Amino acid sequence: MLTRRVVLAAAPAALATGSHAATDSFADFLAGIRAEARRAGISPRILDSALAGLAPDPKVLERDRHQPEFTMTWAQYRHLLVTDKRITAGRAAVRDNRNLLLAVQDRFGVSPAVITGIWGLESSFGAQTGDFLVVDALATLAWDGHRASFFRPELMAALRILDHGDVAPTGMTGSYAGAMGQPQFMPTSYLRYAVDFTGDGRRNIWTNRADVLASIANYLARCGWRAGQTWGQAVILPAGFNPAVAGRENKQPLEAWARQGMRPLDGRWRATADTPAAIVLPDGATGEAFAVYPNFSAIRRYNPSDFYALVVGLLGDDLVA
Repeated sequence: MLTRRVVLAAAPAALATGSHAATDSFADFLAGIRAEARRAGISPRILDSALAGLAPDPKVLERDRHQPEFTMTWAQYRHLLVTDKRITAGRAAVRDNRNLLLAVQDRFGVSPAVITGIWGLESSFGAQTGDFLVVDALATLAWDGHRASFFRPELMAALRILDHGDVAPTGMTGSYAGAMGQPQFMPTSYLRYAVDFTGDGRRNIWTNRADVLASIANYLARCGWRAGQTWGQAVILPAGFNPAVAGRENKQPLEAWARQGMRPLDGRWRATADTPAAIVLPDGATGEAFAVYPNFSAIRRYNPSDFYALVVGLLGDDLVA
């Protein structure tokens, strides 16, 4: 269900809350994009295919301006995302792709657990990838002006991807904000990290599962993932633990935490005594506690949220258990 290009015959009314008021200003914007893209060497054929007939998408503007603002506790976030349904689907995905995941691990040194944890959170193992046309969405957001300095380079990156021939404009789908395919890469991240694992000359993160999983692994490997190590684990805090010493910035060797009375919840440490570790208390001193290791930071490069990185680690561990 791809979104269609929308010709806004009544553009001033539809976009009254925007930074621009008429489609002729959007035409001027597209002319500037076309000129910039031509200077960057992008072919006129691709620009004609991607930009011809383009108009601001009011659905994109609506989604961008009405993002829900709410605060969720760690317990609520975990309950929402680590569900029995997702675990069941994920275990089937791991089982069906076991050989592929091992091949990806051999090349990039990234465990199947964390790869599938990210895959599951970003697109429910490929089932939910977004149905906005990425160029349409990014052009709308880059023109609108709200965050143009972020979205204009992403639009140019999307045009470079099309020029390379990795995907057709109608196949370049994603979220309303331009996150693409099963890994939900922004176009600039795609250019840095997407991988042609099958060797067919295209980096297809939309429908080629091998490219999807290898691209996630390459992203993590390039962001510092340490092969053969895990992300962290749940711990039991010692009596009288001072929550002020928790936080990702306060790293100590794992043995130092153990000497203070820290214990692994499952009875065994999953890292060596000299591994740098920090204690994360996502719901404060009275909630769950985790010792996190260097690979936790690699996951946070994918999404800079402690909640996200914890769920990726926990979900992934569940999927390969």
